Amino acid sequence: MTTLKSRERRFLSFPKNPNLSQKLMIAGLLITLCFIFLAFFAPAFQAWGWIKNPTDSLINPIHQPPTGNYWFGTSRQGYDVFSRTLFGAQAALQVVLLATSLSMFIGVPLGMVSGYLGGRLDKVLLFLMDSIYTLPGLLLSVTLAFVVGRGILNAAIAISIAYIPQYYRVVRNHTVSVKTEVFIEAAQAMGANTWQVLSRYLFFNVIQSVPVLFTLNAADAILVLGGLGFLGLGLPEEVPEWGHDLKQALDALPTGVWWTTLFPGLALTLMVVGLSLLGEGLNEFVNPRLRRENGLRK
Repeated sequence: MTTLKSRERRFLSFPKNPNLSQKLMIAGLLITLCFIFLAFFAPAFQAWGWIKNPTDSLINPIHQPPTGNYWFGTSRQGYDVFSRTLFGAQAALQVVLLATSLSMFIGVPLGMVSGYLGGRLDKVLLFLMDSIYTLPGLLLSVTLAFVVGRGILNAAIAISIAYIPQYYRVVRNHTVSVKTEVFIEAAQAMGANTWQVLSRYLFFNVIQSVPVLFTLNAADAILVLGGLGFLGLGLPEEVPEWGHDLKQALDALPTGVWWTTLFPGLALTLMVVGLSLLGEGLNEFVNPRLRRENGLRK
């Protein structure tokens, strides 16, 4: 399982070729849009009778190989693997968007306030965020998942805590460098209070790297969600989820039943690759110097 720090090293060492970056970004965007399309229209496809119900297990044969009737075959529980793979994209997007949004909405304001005010508050927040940052993301998410329980919102909360320090550090470091600019001093001289300075003058100048970080964290969150599902700590069993399906498929893999493992694992891998290419290509396209300026460096 890819860790947060290894993903950050990849983020900092992405090739500098602009043409390659644009091509990779387009490829990642197409892959991501494909999964978004499938996740959005999966319920409609089921209603139109194009795909089977992903929760039906008794009416389907067991371990049926891929055929014209069951495109990705069936599992040991009689689930249709094709429909569960499509609906797994829907569950993954819901959890990942919630998790990354929660971490962004917490980390960005904290980083702005900490970098602008400084002092004791800045030292306390730095110590707290660095303490969270040193913990492995998957281990931290597993621990929180034990506490909050299973469910889409609970899984998002368990995953989001690991990404808050990244938004905090990036935004804080940008805020520290921007708050000494002349236009900030002019706003303060004109009587602007702290809230006005943060919202009107600082916000749009310190969030350039946030969309890139959001995309990369979304890719990592899919892996973490898959790990939680594999451990039985992610979503409820009735919700199609790739990690949980991979866990159920392990027992049948030695007997030659390969399709129950291949298709959910391939979908998870493609979605992670698509988001990673999109984020890293966007990083080179938007700000080629971001790798040297952001706060992800230790």
